[in-house]
Amino acid sequence: MFIEILFSGGVRLTLLAGGLVLVTVIMHAVGFSLLLRALVRTNALSRSGIRPLALILTGLTSWLMMIHAAEVSVWGVFYLWQGCLPDAESAFYFSGITYTTVGYGDLVLPTQWRMFGPIEAMAGTLMSGLSTGLFFAVVSRWIGNWVQVQSRKR
Repeated sequence: MFIEILFSGGVRLTLLAGGLVLVTVIMHAVGFSLLLRALVRTNALSRSGIRPLALILTGLTSWLMMIHAAEVSVWGVFYLWQGCLPDAESAFYFSGITYTTVGYGDLVLPTQWRMFGPIEAMAGTLMSGLSTGLFFAVVSRWIGNWVQVQSRKR
């Protein structure tokens, strides 16, 4: 199927899809870089206690949600720009449910753009996995700090 798409004028579409994935990955990398720099600059990862953890997780969650929302918006703007969907609300809604792999199926892309749905879903899944990994790393670091503090108290 992929070969058929390439030979039926799909080279342009394949390049566009690859470009969107590249933009998504770059946005995530920049967002991660800014986040990690802030965590290091504020010594957030060396703190222990429930209150610092709650603040860190709240900030981390908010930042990651903003990164993902920006990535969804890039895809939504693309769908709108290409006339794939009738209006901005539909384009951003479709992008959101596709990126998150909810996929209600109430909106679909025109036939020539159909492959963008699974590509966006794969990109969203990978970016969500990276965010989950970072979240896990921060919580693991916090648990390690908490265990160290508790051990010193004994």
